[in-house]
Amino acid sequence: MTIKPLAVAIFSASLLAACSTTSINKAPEKAVNNEPIVYTEPEISPPFYALNPFNYDQPPVFELELQKAAAAPVQKMEVPDPNNPTAKIILDTNKLIVPTVNNTQRAMKYAVIAGQDEIDITNIDDFLQMVEGKARHYPPQFTDRQERRGFESKLKEVSAQLDTLAANPNASFDILIRAFKASIMGRNLDLGSSYTTKSLDYAQRILKINKDDQEANLWFGFSLSEGGGQKEAMPYLNNAMKSGVQEAYLSSVNNYLWMDQKKNALQTLKNYKVKYPDETEVVDRLVQEVEKEGRYNVWQILKNPAQSK
Repeated sequence: MTIKPLAVAIFSASLLAACSTTSINKAPEKAVNNEPIVYTEPEISPPFYALNPFNYDQPPVFELELQKAAAAPVQKMEVPDPNNPTAKIILDTNKLIVPTVNNTQRAMKYAVIAGQDEIDITNIDDFLQMVEGKARHYPPQFTDRQERRGFESKLKEVSAQLDTLAANPNASFDILIRAFKASIMGRNLDLGSSYTTKSLDYAQRILKINKDDQEANLWFGFSLSEGGGQKEAMPYLNNAMKSGVQEAYLSSVNNYLWMDQKKNALQTLKNYKVKYPDETEVVDRLVQEVEKEGRYNVWQILKNPAQSK
């Protein structure tokens, strides 16, 4: 009765021994590539909305300010290296500097470093410009979901930073206008109802300081309109148009369309065409689409009939 198990055990042992003594021909190992992997951040897609709402033919306001900063005299400064307290670095490039408190006017200056009660706003303005190109109006215009998530995450961070500065009752006009715009774009990106509340609060504070500021009137006007307050938006959009803001005309067209006032919308487009003759081709197409194709938003993307066949 023990022969079979014993035979099996011996046979198994012989197999193991054979396996242990049999040589195996291995494939030659490939050369190891020790070069570091370099991650290249994807480029941001082009903006959907014009980056200068005041004048579509001009560069963005941020870029114009950078040009002024580059042309301004530079006062170099030696400061401690933040990454190495025992070392020094030379600051030799002008930044965009604004006051954080006790200033009721725009007060941009150019310097290598911010002083007391000032902030280097360069990076914030750079980012806000990028967001404007995608989310100045509602709905925001993104073609890539990951890109939108990246913008949302960064905007939360920037908006929180501006909110902290704007919490000061004596916050400067420069801080308030940026916090205002960040809040509107946060609302447009559906980041929460608190962004709507904040934007209304900032608008009231800004207009109390300067009710004629063209940027504040434009942004408050179209944000009210796009949020359902078309009637309330009209005086602000009218103020922006009177002060020469190009995009105020198109926002007013939208406002009339949403109030089912097609006649006023078409008249505003005609006025826009007279004011900006270079936009004639665009206006003629918009007029046709409003009259015959049911366009309800000047930034609405209509399907091309030729591509839908």
